[in-house]
Amino acid sequence: MKVSESQFLDIRGRRLHVRLWGPETAPMLVLLHGWCDVSASWQFVVDALARDWRIVAPDWRGFGLSEWNNDVYWFPDYMADLDALLLHYSPQAPVRLVGHSLGGNAACLYAGIRPARVAQLINLEGLGLRRYAPDEAPERYANWLDQLRDTPSFRSYPDRSAFAARLQKENPRLSDEKAGFLAQQMGEDDGAGGIHLAADPFHRWVNPTIYRVEEAKAIWRQVTAPVLWVTAADSAIFKQLFAIDSEEYRSRIACFREVREVMLQDCGHNLHHDQPQQVAQLIEEFFIA
Repeated sequence: MKVSESQFLDIRGRRLHVRLWGPETAPMLVLLHGWCDVSASWQFVVDALARDWRIVAPDWRGFGLSEWNNDVYWFPDYMADLDALLLHYSPQAPVRLVGHSLGGNAACLYAGIRPARVAQLINLEGLGLRRYAPDEAPERYANWLDQLRDTPSFRSYPDRSAFAARLQKENPRLSDEKAGFLAQQMGEDDGAGGIHLAADPFHRWVNPTIYRVEEAKAIWRQVTAPVLWVTAADSAIFKQLFAIDSEEYRSRIACFREVREVMLQDCGHNLHHDQPQQVAQLIEEFFIA
């Protein structure tokens, strides 16, 4: 297992944790994790990479070892945090970005907002959200106001073994070894003798603002970097949102000027856990070619 180091940076009023692998002199590769995940879960992909990279992988605010908001989260903050992190680690040169799920969505939007800062982009199941109708907004705001009356929480587990079993229930492809590693990295003491997810429970709150896909498309059309768009054949999230040949899905892909599509077999939404060797191979083929 390749060894990582940790750095903590004060970014936009939050203390953010960044995990780094590889020699400082190697080409930089930025890895962005998904919702309720942590930077350490890239370990399986990192171990499968054949060449040396200087890997920069932050814990998004409110996840892992990064500081929590203890209040609502707004998606634009992820892009602003990314902008500040890249200014720190690569102030001049454009970067290679890999994002999974939430990280893939943030990376694609950032690449359209700051096209000169992104050299190449790999999106792992960062598909955007479903299309919402404007008349859904009133109920959405009402639900948001209702939830403000409560304090959110994540479920606790007796120990890390029980947490690992929960991870395997959600993803049966995880081996005992992988589940144990993820439980160690994704769990933290709950203060009462148990283990809960290392994430701010305020992430569970519904965003009052509905997803506006036309705004996302307008940003995606500004992306100049070559894009590798990777989906998983057994992804429940993908199947819930789209059909591969649907007009809605194809219209999203068409926004990118230069895009290559790949669907990986025998993996679900967390394809970097299920098929890390294939993901690592795609990364190096795309970025080195």
